[in-house]
Amino acid sequence: MAQKSTIYKVELSVSDMDRHYYETHKLTIAKHPSETDQRLMVRILAFALNAHEHLEMTKGLSTDDEPDVWQKSLSSEIELWVALGLPTEKAVRQSCGKADKVIIYPYGGRTAEMWWDKIKNSTTRFNNLRVICFSENDTSQLEELASRAMKMQVNIQDGDVMVSVDDRIVNMTPVIWK
Repeated sequence: MAQKSTIYKVELSVSDMDRHYYETHKLTIAKHPSETDQRLMVRILAFALNAHEHLEMTKGLSTDDEPDVWQKSLSSEIELWVALGLPTEKAVRQSCGKADKVIIYPYGGRTAEMWWDKIKNSTTRFNNLRVICFSENDTSQLEELASRAMKMQVNIQDGDVMVSVDDRIVNMTPVIWK
């Protein structure tokens, strides 16, 4: 019998001083049975870093032709495609062709660095692509904050990110690779 997704309820308050965006989002997130808490938390963080009234979570791991998070225009064009992890070169190329702007958030330490070393030369032609890495230490600490009902506060200033859930805080500095 197939396992069912686990539902997470997140009240996400975003204070992004860099973009002057201040809003609270109530998210209901289905965590795929094969998704780790670390990946789930990176997905929520990616949402916070790109928060917008039209931004939405997709079906994620259960579909190959959708990103983890996207923003569509009122006429259904994909304005922003946000992918997590280490997509193939083909997936990067296809997403850059489908969306106005693509952001990939790799994580996983040395594995992410090896992935980037392998594909970075083939991405130089994509002016709509950004690659922003999270350190293994940061995402491990972020994973520890996961719970099925969360009130999460994300503060962003000068590229630094502070994530707090209850009385626990994780400070992160994403590294821009492209």
